[in-house]
Amino acid sequence: MIGTENCDARVRGPADVERFARRCFRGSPDPSGPADPPDPPASPTSSPSHGSSGSSGGRVGVELEFLVFDRAEPSRQVTVARIVDALPPLTRGSALTFEPGGQLELSGPAAPLARAVRDMTADLETARRALADDGLLLAGIGLDPIRPPLRQLRQPRYEAMADLLGVPYGPMMMCLSASIQVNVDFGDRPHVRWHRANALGPVLNAAFANSPLSGGRPCGWMSGRQAVWLHLDPTRTRPVTSDGDPAAAWARYLVDARLMLLREKGTRRPPTPSRATFGDWMRSPHLGGHPPTLRDLTYHATTVFPPVRPRGWLEIRYLDALPVRWWPVCVAVTCALLLDDRAADAALAAAGPLADRWWHAAHVGLGDERVRRAADACFRAATGALPRLGAEPWLVTDVESYADRHVTPGRSPAVDALTRSRGPGAGPLAWLSEEVAA
Repeated sequence: MIGTENCDARVRGPADVERFARRCFRGSPDPSGPADPPDPPASPTSSPSHGSSGSSGGRVGVELEFLVFDRAEPSRQVTVARIVDALPPLTRGSALTFEPGGQLELSGPAAPLARAVRDMTADLETARRALADDGLLLAGIGLDPIRPPLRQLRQPRYEAMADLLGVPYGPMMMCLSASIQVNVDFGDRPHVRWHRANALGPVLNAAFANSPLSGGRPCGWMSGRQAVWLHLDPTRTRPVTSDGDPAAAWARYLVDARLMLLREKGTRRPPTPSRATFGDWMRSPHLGGHPPTLRDLTYHATTVFPPVRPRGWLEIRYLDALPVRWWPVCVAVTCALLLDDRAADAALAAAGPLADRWWHAAHVGLGDERVRRAADACFRAATGALPRLGAEPWLVTDVESYADRHVTPGRSPAVDALTRSRGPGAGPLAWLSEEVAA
């Protein structure tokens, strides 16, 4: 997470939180930070890149989550231990971690776009082949369509998260969801990229919506995964609203968010009362057994999950998992619209009026003509920008193919998933993804 000069310094009020929040937009990682943040991301700031607010420069990190299924018995839960035993070392630098329900996550090292995609493609293929040899398959879909939630990881963080978020949406998010996360360098104009990432969110979520099924039936949403997030604790999952100063808005968000875990004698425990916020803790230090410190604030910031989160880099968190063929398109389009000024201006002109339509976009995907037109403009802008960002020709071609298949006709990938599930004699494998069904 973001660095602090003294992690044990007391956080006395909103001004201290705002100083911390401003560091989140400057990108100064701290090796002396907390010992227990979850799943270190593929951080672009691990190798800072400056002057990247235009079409040149800018590192990205790619994180891919997949649901893992037993090909012979898709309704069966696959244990983390079985997945670990089947996986070989990855040679292109990707880290392997797991979400609470056993979803597999690959986090690639920060790199320019072309190399980030190339390295992740190689590592993913290595993992996919090894799992296939053990009878397992990776499904690139945002929400498990057939299995109930079953949590495998029992760390205190996940115990507290389950208690705080409640049912049914807490277990669904923790155990059944899978996403693509794109991490992007802030460049030398952090507020500009922050605005782009948030304003384009609903349209990009709709363009890549791929989670229409849950519990063996349609869930009523094109992005059921995003719907799950929208129904969770709003103090930690709603978008960060800004009136022009994103760091100040992020500070207010952290103050108003409910506490998930408190540090106590080397361990962490849920807060009492359970609805206490970080602001409550600052006002009443006895809530945590000690006054809140910068170490506590740093950890608290890892327990909130807005669609876009600043961690010294931009975390784009609103994208559904996609089949192996299509995830590079999602990464390429997102990066192009954030890193390239010309593409961003064109995309914002089209998608900006829909910047607050998170619920609607997740519900209808590209089925709304306004959303479809905005997505079409975004893809055209991204296609023009990708060569300027050094993307390889095959990736530009894939972006064009995706647009022809999904964006131009107004068919989010979720529509294909629904069509497969309704096909004559469609079995469970057909519900998972086009590649699995084939």
